[in-house]
Amino acid sequence: MQNLSYKGIREKYIEYFKNNKHKEIPNSSLIPENDPSVLFVNAGMFPLVPFLNGEKHPLGNRLTNSQRCLRTGDIDEVGDNFHCTTFEMLGNWSLNDYFKKEAINYTVDFFVKELKLDINKIYTSVFGGEGTIPEDSESISIWKNIFSKYSAKGKRIFKYGKDKNWWGLEKGGPCGPDSEIFYDTGKEKCSPSCNPNCECGKYVEIGNNVFMEYLKTDKDIKSLGRHNVDFGGGLERLTAIIQNVSSVYETDIYKPIFLKICQISNKDNFESQRIIADHIKASVLIIMDGIKPGRNGQEYILRRLIRRAVRHGRKLEIKESFTKEIGEICISQFTQIYPQLSEKKDIILNTLDEEEKKFRKTLENGLKELDKMLSREEIDGGKAFILYETYGLPIELTEEILEEKGRKLVKHDLFERAEMEHKNKSRGAAKGLFKGGLADTSEMSTKYHTTTHLLLQALREVLGNHVYQKGCNITPERIRFDFPSEEKLTDEQIKKIENIVNEQIDKALPVTFEEFPKEQALKLVQFAAFSERYGDIVKVYYIGPKDNPYSIEICNGPHVKNTKELGKFKITKQESIGSGIKRIKAILI
Repeated sequence: MQNLSYKGIREKYIEYFKNNKHKEIPNSSLIPENDPSVLFVNAGMFPLVPFLNGEKHPLGNRLTNSQRCLRTGDIDEVGDNFHCTTFEMLGNWSLNDYFKKEAINYTVDFFVKELKLDINKIYTSVFGGEGTIPEDSESISIWKNIFSKYSAKGKRIFKYGKDKNWWGLEKGGPCGPDSEIFYDTGKEKCSPSCNPNCECGKYVEIGNNVFMEYLKTDKDIKSLGRHNVDFGGGLERLTAIIQNVSSVYETDIYKPIFLKICQISNKDNFESQRIIADHIKASVLIIMDGIKPGRNGQEYILRRLIRRAVRHGRKLEIKESFTKEIGEICISQFTQIYPQLSEKKDIILNTLDEEEKKFRKTLENGLKELDKMLSREEIDGGKAFILYETYGLPIELTEEILEEKGRKLVKHDLFERAEMEHKNKSRGAAKGLFKGGLADTSEMSTKYHTTTHLLLQALREVLGNHVYQKGCNITPERIRFDFPSEEKLTDEQIKKIENIVNEQIDKALPVTFEEFPKEQALKLVQFAAFSERYGDIVKVYYIGPKDNPYSIEICNGPHVKNTKELGKFKITKQESIGSGIKRIKAILI
């Protein structure tokens, strides 16, 4: 095994696939554009949503990158050896180009020949068939040949059903079998039946090839008519294996951050120290991508991460404010990968510090509330959980205060029961909100996506050319569009915007695109939001004749072919969502 830094592994991966005719795509923002199904980008394939459905990618059919991701479903699990909220996912994709044989061989060659991983410690799981879908015999045969070639002995191929080795969304769309790759850490088996999908920690998943060859409809699963490959591999886990450490927090990704936390801690608690390292790193990246702490959606997740870090700081008996200090280490650690960290350093550090101070005040209010409760009633586990959830008051602190006053926490089990109910609700939401996978590309969402181009241009005509897309959220039911403006739209302005959009729809304008180098495209487009996310070659969409279009924007689609497909446009609501930011909601009828 090579002794590589995480940056070295990252660079070697990208270079390997570039040498195999893949083009590198940008590391996109954590904040998804035009996708309501997730709060954050949670997989490397996220920027490729339209192209996995058949859109032509400007860079071709073979792509690669290392994408920053954030998953919130396991926030409560952070603190063990491998769980993280933010991570980098190494990815390579084939868009109807190579398929299973090449994909699996690329993966094995990179692991064994480039990283020098021991083939005798590599295991795989494959789809063993279920219902009307047969087992993935092609992948099984490919793996048999690979293990035979390297003379790897023993059982190495494990077959599972759809619950383990199938990728697809319940709502339908492209789907297919996958083949996961596991590495034996050398730990003893927990039982004779221990296998790669066991959670004892002996086997660690280091990559997964998803083979999209089927299409799920309302009625059945049929052939997709094309084939895509989506490989994803966790950089943090791979780094831990390469650097021969038992935890991602011991790798050079986290080590400087973790050591600083240990240095300022007045008490040893690995779990709390890991939680702080993970949560502050995640918070730094979220703030870098433009989110501030708040009460809803992405803003709430950021607030939860910062406050959870502060709570664990109390467990470590850190007396002074510390999130800003840890945030500075994070910025220094990752600026080489994300230059935006340096540019936004002051915003990031001030946001962390302000949120920590607010929360410390909230904790004080929690202590006051506890005093009020104590004056009139017994404190049971249920009330202790309310104090924890509302004010962030840890149950240990509640128990300490009760003990000082010569009292005890009664019915302690009510806390665990309330906490479990809360976790189950959170996980239920996570299953829907953070599930990863293709964005909605239904007919209505495609229509709304095209309509946003008309809406933006109409806003510019009515309010001025300073207007740009600050944010956008599209579902099959409506558009939600954010733009900079100090004043709300008047009734007259709303009517004017609706008339302009409907006039362009009635004109039956063609919707077409051309591909240009990024710099050339930015000269053509009046204002390009999120330009830092673009690759070297981009699509420029025209609504209307190319020599005199009504709208011209950089975009990846999906789009309708002609505005006559859209129907009638109507604005249904407007609101202020922050200083100088207005939001409108609109529908097609």
